[in-house]
Amino acid sequence: MRIATWNLLHAIPILGHEQPTSLGEQAKLLNADVIALQEVDRNQERSGNKHQVQEVAEALGLDYWYFIPALVGTPGEGWIAAHDGQIHSNEHGDEPEGAHYGIGLASRYPLSDIEVLRFPAARLSLPLMVPSPKGPRFLMVEDEPRVALLANVVTPDGPIAVGTAHLSFVPGVNAKQLRKLANALGKRSGRKLLIGDFNLPGGIPRRVTGWDTMAKIATYPTMKPRIQFDHVLGQGWDVQAVNFVKGSAQAFPLDISDHCALVVELP
Repeated sequence: MRIATWNLLHAIPILGHEQPTSLGEQAKLLNADVIALQEVDRNQERSGNKHQVQEVAEALGLDYWYFIPALVGTPGEGWIAAHDGQIHSNEHGDEPEGAHYGIGLASRYPLSDIEVLRFPAARLSLPLMVPSPKGPRFLMVEDEPRVALLANVVTPDGPIAVGTAHLSFVPGVNAKQLRKLANALGKRSGRKLLIGDFNLPGGIPRRVTGWDTMAKIATYPTMKPRIQFDHVLGQGWDVQAVNFVKGSAQAFPLDISDHCALVVELP
């Protein structure tokens, strides 16, 4: 089973790729059975008013998906925090009106026992490198509300509990959010996976959670990856499987986003 996590940056083309193939064509290259998505747009003018989670799911042939908005509106412009009534999936829930931005999870296997965790925005602004088609620039950026999704992926070999999130860029705040997510997912039985963009480099997520690192590979920035912000952590997997998985991880520098997609082949 191929597990992937990908921060889309709402499908902005990277420098030198002004006219990339479509988001769906890029997603097909990952050939994932389960994919977590961050910085995802739904009905945003800047990304062609598309439903990006649905687009990725359909391209990969994944029949089960959820879009969980973190906010209503557009980051960097006007927005308010989203609420759980605005969740949208292929199975139920009317598509919410207006522009939304958040995370997604798509799967080849049914998703059950859905749970959403919400974290308020940190009251801090930090200078961050913000990519754009004309090249990166540094801006003072305010934090945003964050959201996490927990679900059971019902595979033929039994359920796997999955938690995914795009966490705060504020140091300390992101670690607390990850610990809360790991504690919530840890209450579920069986094998577990924590996947997403945690905005925490290298081995810090492992130290925060105590979970096994399933992938050690740089994922950011796309043009020349030097840092791993995107992670796959596991609990309940045997040691041999974990060691195998570490060697199977791949970072895909695609034509869109400032993050590589991270793919792990599970035995």
